Amino acid sequence: MIRDAAWWVADYAYAVTWQARAMFSRTDPGDFGSGERTPVVVLPGIYETWRFLQPLITELHERGHPVHVIAALGRNRWPVPRGARHVAAYLREHDLQDVVLVAHSKGGLIGKQVMSDPATAERVRGMVAIASPFAGSIYGRVMLLPSLRAFSPNSAVIRALTRELAPNARIVSVYGEFDPHIPGGSELAGARNVRLETGGHFRVLAHPRVVAEVERLAT
Repeated sequence: MIRDAAWWVADYAYAVTWQARAMFSRTDPGDFGSGERTPVVVLPGIYETWRFLQPLITELHERGHPVHVIAALGRNRWPVPRGARHVAAYLREHDLQDVVLVAHSKGGLIGKQVMSDPATAERVRGMVAIASPFAGSIYGRVMLLPSLRAFSPNSAVIRALTRELAPNARIVSVYGEFDPHIPGGSELAGARNVRLETGGHFRVLAHPRVVAEVERLAT
């Protein structure tokens, strides 16, 4: 459809713009650590650093939330279980409680893994996941890189997380009508599912409903 093609072009324009800005940003993540409201921990998608989410981080911090980034995730190429261990270690090291996870794409899988672990689950109030492949993506089946094949619906990680139902009630899944990376969408059974009247995998990060859902969960 013409509409989907237009969304696709706009989506990659957004991604290229913010990946480029992320490369040159010298912002200190410690600048976002202050605030009296519910703490937020951001989890980027694969091949993204936390700086790709900087517009969202800045807005949440300006609203009074201390926002934490997990430097150990790097560009988030780790397998999901290892990424979750980095997040769990950060939560314990900083003794964070009652946090809201804000995750993009693969970050949502890492967040759900953290919420499925009895050792860390009670530290997390809930998660707002944006364009996360909870059921995997059919494109994962044909990818050459193991880091991308892990998104196949038949991968061990996706199947294991699908069986973890307990965290779903504390997850808000936000996604567009059309996602070029996740054709099956991001609907998650038992979660609060928010389908936006737009499309894309990246540009949905800038949709005002994302911040509104974080605020709703954080209140």
